[in-house]
Amino acid sequence: MKIVVAKNSGFCFGVKRAMKMIDDLEKQSKEKPLYTLGPIIHNPQVVDSLKEKGILPLNDVSKMKKGSLILRTHGVEKTLLDKIKRKKIKYIDATCPFVANAHNYAKKLFKEGYLVVIFGETEHPEVLAINSQIDNKGIVVEKKEDIKKIVNMKNKRIGVISQTTQSLEKFKEIVTELMDNFKEIYVVNTICNATSLRQNSAVEVANKVDLMLVIGGKNSGNTKRLFQICYSLNRNTFHIETYKEIKSFKERVLKSKKVGLVAGASTPDWIIKEVVNYLKKIDKEEKKNGRKKK
Repeated sequence: MKIVVAKNSGFCFGVKRAMKMIDDLEKQSKEKPLYTLGPIIHNPQVVDSLKEKGILPLNDVSKMKKGSLILRTHGVEKTLLDKIKRKKIKYIDATCPFVANAHNYAKKLFKEGYLVVIFGETEHPEVLAINSQIDNKGIVVEKKEDIKKIVNMKNKRIGVISQTTQSLEKFKEIVTELMDNFKEIYVVNTICNATSLRQNSAVEVANKVDLMLVIGGKNSGNTKRLFQICYSLNRNTFHIETYKEIKSFKERVLKSKKVGLVAGASTPDWIIKEVVNYLKKIDKEEKKNGRKKK
C-alpha cells in the first residue's frame, strides 16, 4: 500500500499561533485556572488533551470567578467581549489574524454604506463574530438560493466578504449570482491562503488514489468542506477523527493500492501520524497473512 499525504495538511498558521499562546500562558501565567471560551479549535481530541492539562472550555463567563480566559481562534461576538471586559476578566485573544482581518473589512464596508453580505455558515462562531462587529446587520448567505432574501434591494450597494475557511469556488458562485442581481458590488476575498492551499492539495491527492481519508473534527467546518471536495472527486472517501474509525471499513482500505490523506486546519500532527502508522501496521499484517489484494 502506498500512502500519499497531502502537502498542506494539519494545523494552519492561526491554530499554531493559538496553541503556542496557550502553551506560553500555561507556563507563565499566575492567573489560574486557565479556560478557553468554548472549544479553542474544532477538534475534540485537542480539546480533551487541554482538559488533561487543566485547561477547560467554558461557555458561560458569568461562572468564572478567577483565572485567565483564552479567546478562541474563530473570534468572539462583540457583546460577549464587552461583557468580558466589564467583568474585568483577564484574557488572551487567540483570534486568528485572518479572522480579525474579516472583522475589519466588515466594519469598513458597513461604515461606507454597503449592505454587508457574509458568505458562510449561519451559526458558525466565526460568522457570528464577524456579523457582531456591525451589530448583526449583515446578511449571511450559505448558498446561492439564500440570495433570494435580498434580491428586492435592487439599488442597494453590496459589500461581500467570506468566512475564512470557505471554498473559493463556492465564493465565486455567490459573487457571480450577486452580480446578476445588483449594480454595485464590492468584493473582498477574506478566505485565508492556507484554506485554498489545503483544498488544492486535497484535490490533487483525491484524483490519484484509490481511497481517500479526510482527518479532522466532525464539528470542523473546514474539514467537512475538505470531505465534500474529495468525495465529489473520489466516492471512496471517508471522514475520520482518529485511526480507530478505520476499523469499520478496514477491508476497503486493504483492497486499495494507494491511500490518500488530508487533514483539516485544526488537526494536530500526532493524529495524522497515528493514522499513517495504523495504515502501515495493517498493511504489514496483511502481507504477513499472505492474503492477496483483489
